[in-house]
Amino acid sequence: MKNYIKITIVAVLCLFIQACQEEDQEFGPVVAPTNIDLQLTYLDDIDGDGVLDEVDAPGLGSGFVKFTATADNALSFVYEVNNIRTTAVNGKATLVFSTLGLNTYNATVIAYGTGGASSSQTIQLDVLSTFEVPAELITMLTNDSQRTWRIKAEVNNHFGLGPVGGGFNEFFQAPAFDKEGVGMYDDRYIFNVDGTFTHITDNTNDDPDVNPEGTVFGREVLIDELNGPGSGTSNGADIENYPYSDYSESWFITGPGGVETLNLTGIGFLGYYTGGDHTYIIESRSINEMVVRTTDGNGEFDWGFILIADE
Repeated sequence: MKNYIKITIVAVLCLFIQACQEEDQEFGPVVAPTNIDLQLTYLDDIDGDGVLDEVDAPGLGSGFVKFTATADNALSFVYEVNNIRTTAVNGKATLVFSTLGLNTYNATVIAYGTGGASSSQTIQLDVLSTFEVPAELITMLTNDSQRTWRIKAEVNNHFGLGPVGGGFNEFFQAPAFDKEGVGMYDDRYIFNVDGTFTHITDNTNDDPDVNPEGTVFGREVLIDELNGPGSGTSNGADIENYPYSDYSESWFITGPGGVETLNLTGIGFLGYYTGGDHTYIIESRSINEMVVRTTDGNGEFDWGFILIADE
């Protein structure tokens, strides 16, 4: 009996070793990145033209800092500041520090190699932020507690695109309900006064029980940043009904050059996924509506949206 048990253990161990060897052959060696190098560039709109220029630390008050990381054997990078993570596949990301005044922050860059192996480096940086968010803007966005928004599909020009920095939706203005059934109009965007943001990707399937499953609308290739469970339907350069569940991120307001700008962390977006830095310039706003634009991750177009409070 003892010999049988020993033989069984040896046989199982051999199978385990063989399986591990097969996995190594399939996934390759596990290599952690080395020689992490992190460079910081402070950005501010010096001349009021809407373009961020390089300035000396700690900046002139916009709170924008460009991070550029490199490392040997790195496949992707993640930045973490104040428990908020930002993915930067190529190591480049512009982060915004919005706490009023001159503040010191800890920032960590995590470099990922093959097999999920990682290395990290943490630095301290000083950043000046002088933009004080108007109280009425916070009230408009959150109703001083929580407020839900949607794309105003019933009006012309609720969605479109134009040249970067050019006329709002100059190239295309969607007619009312033009994008029905593609994963945009059933989305809801919830802004909470505590700075949290929730994107409901299908508000039609939450009665009587909450169902987090849904679909979204976005730009080809860029939408793959979401890493969703499916591919959606390709229609030209658009990806319609890309499967994606409800998710939560954070939001905050900045004012580079005095321009009110809504920032969403992580993969947070409104209306149509365009990648980029997930910042939305507020073109105009009223008590119940806001008009915003964002530049896509290709630097190709500005995308404009009209949102209305869903009340």
